[in-house]
Amino acid sequence: MPTVLRKYGIRFHFYGSDMHEPPHIHAAGNGGKAKVWLEPVEMAEHQGFKSSDLKRIIEVTNDHRDEFLEAWHEFFRAIF
Repeated sequence: MPTVLRKYGIRFHFYGSDMHEPPHIHAAGNGGKAKVWLEPVEMAEHQGFKSSDLKRIIEVTNDHRDEFLEAWHEFFRAIF
């Protein structure tokens, strides 16, 4: 489960088993977890986060989208 970024107490990562889904990032921390699609950036699901955390997760994802996509493609290219 590669961690791509840690910011505001939230870990942004993905799982090796995610390879059959469109590119996305998971966010965990502050008592919650979420999944955000990267193309386009859109909240897929969330649980336990405050609305202020969800807003921040979307902002961070927008700011680091290219980095997240690069890490996604690099990781899954290495698996195959």
